[in-house]
Amino acid sequence: MTIQQVQEQEQHLLSVLGSRRFLEMEGLGNEVPFFIYPYDPEDALAVAAAKKRIKNKLKNDRGVTVLEINLYDLTVDMLQGRGVWDRLLELEVRQGKDALLKPLQNMLDPGSKLIPAIRQRLDSIPHDILFLTGIGEVFPYIRSHNVLNNLQSVVTNKPMLMYFPGDYKQSGAAGSSLVLFGRLKDDNYYRAFDIRDREA
Repeated sequence: MTIQQVQEQEQHLLSVLGSRRFLEMEGLGNEVPFFIYPYDPEDALAVAAAKKRIKNKLKNDRGVTVLEINLYDLTVDMLQGRGVWDRLLELEVRQGKDALLKPLQNMLDPGSKLIPAIRQRLDSIPHDILFLTGIGEVFPYIRSHNVLNNLQSVVTNKPMLMYFPGDYKQSGAAGSSLVLFGRLKDDNYYRAFDIRDREA
């Protein structure tokens, strides 16, 4: 994206996220209040800076509070809390990243481990919107479609925006799919709305 495109998308996000229609989850047709902001991974730094400005402007100008849950930070907290973080780092050095796949997928299982940790934060921190970030950093240990599927029972009364480094391809014939980094097809997920198509 050019600098101008980043700025235009930032303004669009600000107007949509701060709107009464978005905050009251109108026009969703009984779908879950999930939105995806797909972006080119090469634009990650610009998007992160824009996200920070958006959170500040929403809070300062409109009184809208954003709770950001970064999946990477959350999983590190969880693993440190279980006392296994240092051992996993040693395992990675000795045997490589592939050796971590099964243990981490078990320890960070979305249904039984990750979602309860997210629920605890949602319940304890007042917010108007949830930002879900850190998607690329936790792949392949945590898959975004698994998180979204399991979050459906938890995030119901506040809108959620997932920052997704890749493409969200929506097609009536082929269904919708999350394509991480523009190359890795994560899986089909059709229930989220592309925030770029949303009107304020």
